[in-house]
Amino acid sequence: MKSVVELKNVSKKIRGKTIIDNLSFSVEAGEVFGFLGPNGAGKTTTIRMIVGLIGITSGEIAICGKSVAKDYENAIRHVGAIVENPELYKFLTGYQNLQQVARLTKGMTKEKIDEAVKLVGLSDRIHDKVKTYSLGMRQRLGIAQSLLHNPKVLILDEPTNGLDPAGIREIRDYLRRLAQEKNLAIIVSSHLLSEMEMMCDRIAIIQKGKLVNVQQVRDDTEVEKKTYVCDVNNPSEAIAVLAAHNIQAAGHEDGIQLLLETPQVPDVLRILLTNDILVFEMKVIKKSLEDRFLEITQEEEVAANA
Repeated sequence: MKSVVELKNVSKKIRGKTIIDNLSFSVEAGEVFGFLGPNGAGKTTTIRMIVGLIGITSGEIAICGKSVAKDYENAIRHVGAIVENPELYKFLTGYQNLQQVARLTKGMTKEKIDEAVKLVGLSDRIHDKVKTYSLGMRQRLGIAQSLLHNPKVLILDEPTNGLDPAGIREIRDYLRRLAQEKNLAIIVSSHLLSEMEMMCDRIAIIQKGKLVNVQQVRDDTEVEKKTYVCDVNNPSEAIAVLAAHNIQAAGHEDGIQLLLETPQVPDVLRILLTNDILVFEMKVIKKSLEDRFLEITQEEEVAANA
């Protein structure tokens, strides 16, 4: 995949205070890239620099190979963005709102407006006034506005703020579909761990203006060994039996815990069963994004204070 957005050693100082400190990452076409961190970590400041709303103190931001600082017009033409909240005329219909934005772009046709409406699933309500829209519908209309000029990258700052669970799922599903169908690079900032885990392909974790980590949300190849928890009728005996076969196990609130390669699993089950130990369940324990986030940020905090 090709990098659409690149940040290299980007820093931002305001009144002598470093808000963003030497940030570097890239975003590829067709992926949903999460920008995760607590409130005040610097997510919105970074987004504002990417879209040119505030200047860069040092470093380089490029969009489709065009420098935001040196070639702003050609860089920003590839970007659709909603920073904080979509700005809409509530007394107009959804379609009239899109027409207002369309007038700012040369060569905009009715077909392009209709395509954006269909993409975000607003065909049934597009001619209703925006004041009758739910928060989720307003977010989708804002996304439609951002897509009118066929951008290569879509940037959304906290897009699920204030939405109910149904609205959050709605936005999440549309973003996943847009990335796949339009081959868009989508950058989503949030502090909601569970939503980022379900929405994103990769996540950059930012803390106090510094990039802590960039990682895959789902990576089935990340480890050869997996942690298993086995629910058995006699945990202490199970541990002793496995130890006799050079397999290390430890006690767990649900039975015993083992670190195994996949081919070892049938052997473990056979050993337990042939020694009259009943096995009620065996499952893989995976670290959630929340576990990894807390682990990474706590390690960073300890290192910073050392």
